[in-house]
Amino acid sequence: MAMLNSFRSGRSRFPVANGFRRLWTSRALLADQSENDNNKKTEPQQSAHEESDEEYEKNIKTKILGASLKFVPDMGWSKQAISAGAESIGYPGVTHGLFPNGGAALVQHFYSMCNRELNQMLEKEALAIEADPSSPRKAPEQQIRDAVETRLRMMIPYKKTWPQALAIMTLPPNVPTSLANLLTLVDDICYYAGDRSVDINWYTRRMILATIYKATELYMLQDTSEDHKETWLFLDRRIKDALQVYAMLSSSANTSPDEALNRFTETATAVFVTARNILGLSWNR
Repeated sequence: MAMLNSFRSGRSRFPVANGFRRLWTSRALLADQSENDNNKKTEPQQSAHEESDEEYEKNIKTKILGASLKFVPDMGWSKQAISAGAESIGYPGVTHGLFPNGGAALVQHFYSMCNRELNQMLEKEALAIEADPSSPRKAPEQQIRDAVETRLRMMIPYKKTWPQALAIMTLPPNVPTSLANLLTLVDDICYYAGDRSVDINWYTRRMILATIYKATELYMLQDTSEDHKETWLFLDRRIKDALQVYAMLSSSANTSPDEALNRFTETATAVFVTARNILGLSWNR
């Protein structure tokens, strides 16, 4: 199957693929980054002491947000949880003023933390396989399926309040970071499953996986089965559906140029609509 063959391609990072990865995971943040870069150009160069102070403040924020997570199940993704977290490690509750975005900062911290943890796990598995080529390997679709389950399990302790987190991250100011976090997640999963393609299928596969992830996430919020076994069965079905859809899209290689162009246009439109829908956004036509 073409999808599996592309997943099984070499594990070295190609320059073109790196370009796709940077474009995919950072486009949503380019506006903010550009504004920050312009501001930096107009300001005097910071001293080493000022940079140290900035890093010190960043570390404090990270510690406070990390400590705040244990209060989320009871207080939600809120400034109250951040205040409680600050007080639990010896800072005054008013320190929540360091986070003007309030609960959004807490959600973003949690999402990024989980993404990094998953990335480290996937990298460790990949290095273990490289170190011992004779060790058993999972099929690419099984790697993807297991990675999605692992990532979703990180959310279970916060399941009761996760709908609030989803609502927070669909607010317009938070959408760019929310989208970048999701796209980074699915890109890491695809990358460590062996996907090195550099064509439109690069985007298609990731949008399909993003849709699977969000659909399974929403399903899990309503799942009351033991150990969420119904959620994992739902995930299995979506993975199988995705393989069938991808096979259908790949069949365009055997069609006429006009048919291939029409299918490409339909796919691009579907990708755009999917990106909008997985974030819960809507615009007037």
